[in-house]
Amino acid sequence: MAEVVWSILKTVLLLYLAVCVLVYFFQEKLIFFPEKLNPDFTFRFPAPFEEIRLKTPDNTQLHTLLFKAEKPQGVILYLHGNAGSLRSWGEVAPIYTSLGYDVLILDYRGYGKSEGKITSQTQFYQDVQTAYDALKTKYPESDIVILGYSIGTGPAAHLASVNQPRLLILQAPYYSLGDLMRKYFPVIPAFLLKYRFETHRYLRNCPVPVVLFHGEQDEIIPYASSLKLKEVLKETDLLFTLKGQSHNGMSSNPAYLEALRRVLR
Repeated sequence: MAEVVWSILKTVLLLYLAVCVLVYFFQEKLIFFPEKLNPDFTFRFPAPFEEIRLKTPDNTQLHTLLFKAEKPQGVILYLHGNAGSLRSWGEVAPIYTSLGYDVLILDYRGYGKSEGKITSQTQFYQDVQTAYDALKTKYPESDIVILGYSIGTGPAAHLASVNQPRLLILQAPYYSLGDLMRKYFPVIPAFLLKYRFETHRYLRNCPVPVVLFHGEQDEIIPYASSLKLKEVLKETDLLFTLKGQSHNGMSSNPAYLEALRRVLR
């Protein structure tokens, strides 16, 4: 009987180790869900926009769209969620251009027309810094707002913590990806995670004003994540709770739009 039990335990352990190995080497496929576009894909948006390609330090070409406001009073660097591409994310631009802000939306590596693939946290942070540096050649840094949504909130918080933008806005932020991983994969050791995206740590060192928006009914990133983040915010920072709001569709929520209008103006 003991031999049978030991054999079962060994099999379970080997399966567990195999799962851990797979998670480590293929975690990008569990985190990022890019939509790839052909290089000649034509974007069709009602608002004026410009396609801008940026070169990273390792000579990878990143693709961005810059949407123009009629009389811009600043620019928003928008770091989108973990799925799709600029083909769909570009649809949020009119929300911000209507408030008098140009909007630069970046497709991460492997998304849309951007080259390469995401392989490390350091690389990811360097890519968003490349986009930020490109904006600084066209706008005063005091006119730049960083806005991160969902997976983009951790990198956005890091970017704001090492630069001097005017404002940081986070939509549906997580405390850290490790914290989120413990919710969805509690049996997987957190040290296997290559993308820690420790939003809470970056916010502690963020020198600029911070505004959080989170849906009370968020089924992907729990609202409790923002409540934990609130504990590390400065007294002057803000958390807006969107009642009845789930993870998707926040950008069209009337309460979000009204609060955003006040924050940006």
